[in-house]
Amino acid sequence: MKIFVTTLLALTFFFTAPVNGENKSFNRKRTFDVRHYIMRLSFDRAKKTVYGEATIRLSPLEKDFRTLSLDAANIKFSSITDETTDQKLEFRTDRKQVVITLDKPYDPEELISITLKYSAVPKKGIYFVDALREKGKIVRSAQIWTQGESEETHHWLPSFDFPDDKATTEKIITVRRGETVIGNGELVSKIDNPNGTTTFHYRMPVAHSLYLTSFVVGRYEKITDNYRGIPLGFYIYPGQKSIVPKAFGKTKEMFRIFEELTGVEYPYNKYDQTLVAGFQFGGMENITATTMADTEIMMARYSFGQPLVENLVSHELAHSWFGNLVTCRNWAELWLNESFATFMEAAYREKMYGRKDYIRKIRDDSAEYFAYASGSVNRQHGLFNQTADPNNDDTMFDPITYQKGSAVIHMLREEIGEEAFWESINLYLNRFKFANVETSDLQKVFEETSGRDLDWFFKQWVYAEGYPTLKIARKYSPATKTLVLNVAQTHKADKDTPGAFILPLEVEIEAAGKSRIEKILVDKREQSFEFKLDAAPTATRFDKDSKIPLAVITATPRSISR
Repeated sequence: MKIFVTTLLALTFFFTAPVNGENKSFNRKRTFDVRHYIMRLSFDRAKKTVYGEATIRLSPLEKDFRTLSLDAANIKFSSITDETTDQKLEFRTDRKQVVITLDKPYDPEELISITLKYSAVPKKGIYFVDALREKGKIVRSAQIWTQGESEETHHWLPSFDFPDDKATTEKIITVRRGETVIGNGELVSKIDNPNGTTTFHYRMPVAHSLYLTSFVVGRYEKITDNYRGIPLGFYIYPGQKSIVPKAFGKTKEMFRIFEELTGVEYPYNKYDQTLVAGFQFGGMENITATTMADTEIMMARYSFGQPLVENLVSHELAHSWFGNLVTCRNWAELWLNESFATFMEAAYREKMYGRKDYIRKIRDDSAEYFAYASGSVNRQHGLFNQTADPNNDDTMFDPITYQKGSAVIHMLREEIGEEAFWESINLYLNRFKFANVETSDLQKVFEETSGRDLDWFFKQWVYAEGYPTLKIARKYSPATKTLVLNVAQTHKADKDTPGAFILPLEVEIEAAGKSRIEKILVDKREQSFEFKLDAAPTATRFDKDSKIPLAVITATPRSISR
């Protein structure tokens, strides 16, 4: 998912204090493993009601499994049946779940299949959007679309709505004749019914976290292309074909670059991108079927908006590897999805436009994080986010998780080197393919590949909060021809922010018409470094290549370039 820049800046100054996440468990206990969901859906638009019939196939993870609890927010059930025996099952509900008594105890690896018939008026998860009319004409049809992240799917589908359970899915959705349904995976069938409706059947054969399941309903024009035989679909509003090359024209280049960088081929059988109205985010990486906010995509009509849209499109595609293929185990680990997708925006730009453009993007990410941090003093958290609350998007989807994380991954790349970094990425994606991960899994891979102990790096940049500010006083002695740098880390330290960050810092010194690079390790609150020179320095630059963009450095007696 990507929150668009303008939205982030507008929200920066309106956050409240964080929820105390100490001693909180971030993983959720599972007593069963869902194998497959089948969803049969129809709608009453006027009442904003969903009518559903869901078949869920699952296996217990413990012996004598007799009671099944599913997430189900304000869903009204008419019946729940054992699919095998056709026996009606007893159940009870509250506002958050349905608890089902099975026909008998089950043991691990036995398959349970139940069918639930229900209706819901979802407050989240499914959104009904009215048609847009201008001068009496419909310029954009009515829509129905889903948004699952973080935990919204259980408002319309009884389920285990948490990222560490992956299942295959099918959707059988009936809509008005002339409307299109876009869903995950392959379109199995499209049948026109006698009553003036059409039923679409989609099947997603690769197991995925439930928050990535989605559908969009509306009147669309589909533009097609392909990348190495993988079908690409661009679903736009009728009559707006011209936006496709402007907004999506580099999609195939993004595929090629991400495959080359990661060494992992795109893992699915198609990739659709669909415009929707009223979407609260820039885009959402629903598996094989990304949802895009029409307001953001339409910015591609203007030259100033094209780079922003290009970043958005690349971000959502990058999630096919980081988030969809390899998925965070819990919401405290969301940075493993979002920071990497944001970093891959910059990595794509480096391959397309060169190193300078890559560094510009990393600096922009750092600057956006700094702007957020300065206006949200009481809303700080580590990349490993102990304040994560799936009921409050503001606790997770912020510039810490996105832009700061991107800069941290860049610093990790600079720390271990180009070859080890991309080798680590390849091993990470292959080792945990179609699985869920935690930060410790990522750290082990990077340590294994680089041969380095990176515990210090992850402690200060992933688990801790904040960023370092350095004040450097420069003094040159003509008598001894010695340059002394007095370095002080001046940021406020507390239990969550290190008093002294460990910073491998490069210093470029110009003297007597020559330039040299000195490497120093800043690892104390205050320390000094001395350099013998042939003449008085004419310039001193710190971290000029932005290897540590999250360190804010000022130097005296005069300002310096970096």
